[in-house]
Amino acid sequence: MNVVAVTDARGAIVNAELLAAAEGVHRQLRPHIREDYVGRMKEVFAGGAEMAVAVVHGNVAGITVFRVLEKTHSGRDLYCDDLITDESQRSSGVGHALIEYMEAICRERQCDTFSLDSGTWRQQAHRFYFREGMTITSFHFDKKISKAPTGIKFS
Repeated sequence: MNVVAVTDARGAIVNAELLAAAEGVHRQLRPHIREDYVGRMKEVFAGGAEMAVAVVHGNVAGITVFRVLEKTHSGRDLYCDDLITDESQRSSGVGHALIEYMEAICRERQCDTFSLDSGTWRQQAHRFYFREGMTITSFHFDKKISKAPTGIKFS
């Protein structure tokens, strides 16, 4: 398994083929991303995000979308927007490899913290994050402002 950057640190796409190949895995968690996947991801990258994928036997087995932010409460933080392992590859080390990749970037860029949010209903993901040494440090509150669908299902 290899973890390969899809964008550089500025969010510029360095591997358009892998970006296109990541769509199916990305939609497993984010089915609401608009039909123009590449166009939408370019907007996300323009906002400071980066992307990397885990490749197993030539196929995208997992993806991460992340960004480095300066925060008043936690210093320099690598925040992970999305961490997704293909359903057929779960428990095979893909998620761990992506976490290791982001932790290496944290060290390289002198981040103080590595963080992510996870839906309260995603207990399997939470067990994984605990095994990876992460802890719950706060509650995340939000309020929906736009009418755009989120794709979040609470069932």
